[in-house]
Formats: sequence, C-alpha cells, structure tokens
Amino acid sequence: MEGLLEAFITLFVIMDPVGNLPLFISLTKGMPLREIKKNIDRAVFVAGVLLFVFLFLGLRIFEFFRINLNSFQIAGGIVLLISGVLYVFGLSNKYSKLQGTDLSVPLGTPLLTGPGVITATLILVQEKGTLVTVIAAFLTLLSTWLILMNSNKLYKILGEHWTNVISRIMGIILAAIAVDFIIGGILNIVGAVV
Repeated sequence: MEGLLEAFITLFVIMDPVGNLPLFISLTKGMPLREIKKNIDRAVFVAGVLLFVFLFLGLRIFEFFRINLNSFQIAGGIVLLISGVLYVFGLSNKYSKLQGTDLSVPLGTPLLTGPGVITATLILVQEKGTLVTVIAAFLTLLSTWLILMNSNKLYKILGEHWTNVISRIMGIILAAIAVDFIIGGILNIVGAVV
C-alpha cells in the first residue's frame, strides 16, 4: 500500500472538509438536525459518485473528448493553484449560494468533488494505481462525512478564528500540490517531445 497516506492527504486537502465548515454551518443554519444529516448523506453521496466515476472512467472520458491527461493535469493544477490562493486570502466560497434545502450543490459538487479532486484522482490513479486511489478516496469521503456530521461540535471547539487558520494552511498545501501537478504535467510533455 505504498503511497496510500500521500494519496489520502492529497484528496483530503483538496476536498477540505474543515475549511468548508463555516460555509456548511451557514448553509444549514436553522435547519432541523434530521434535515442536516440527510443533506450531509446526500452531499457526500454525490461527491462520492462523481469521484468514483472519474476514478474508474476518467481516462476513457478524456479519450472520448480527445483530451490529453498532461494538458488536463496542467489545467487542473492551475485551477487548484487559484483555489489555494483564494483559501490563503480567505476569499473561497464567498460566491456560493443555497438553492432550496438540497446541499448536493454546492456542497457535494463543486466544493467537495470539483475540478481539483477530479484532477487529483486521475493523476493518483496514474501514479499510485487504482487500488491505492480507491482506498484513499473511500477514506477521504468517510473522513469528510464524519467531520460534517460533527460540524457543530468541531466549529464550537475550533471557533471561527482557528477554522480560518486551518483553511488558510490547507490553502498553502493545496497551492504546493497544484505547483507539483503543473510541473509534473510540463515535465511529462517535455519528456514525450525529447
């Protein structure tokens, strides 16, 4: 299971359930507890379906649309870098708005499983293999579900200040992962040409 911890950390940091706590709490404010739990289940399910669809079929989808994985890796790295910078400066999730009481959108996608997680998943399958990526994805979704289920307790313990600090640290880590993705994609393209 070499690379499992690295794969898990990569997906967990990009999914960033801790950084999404303030948004989640604001979206569910005033909802009955049963409705909140239902929304958590639904959002994590949607995030999981998307994650596993791209994990198993992502390369085929790319082949169908004639998208090169290296190009997607660079583009995804740029998107991740922008997301990381937004987290660092505390500007992430300011644009998300609740439509009704179904949190599948924006929470399930794009906040939990968005372009960054999809990019990371495809690259991890390529670098670490399918089995390691499947286990890492499952552990990430389980961790995310547990964090969201205990969101009120965690937010009370951490408070707004420490939640923001953790989110910004995650942003720096996310930016570093993004730079690695971009460099890896460029090196792969250069290596294929040389």
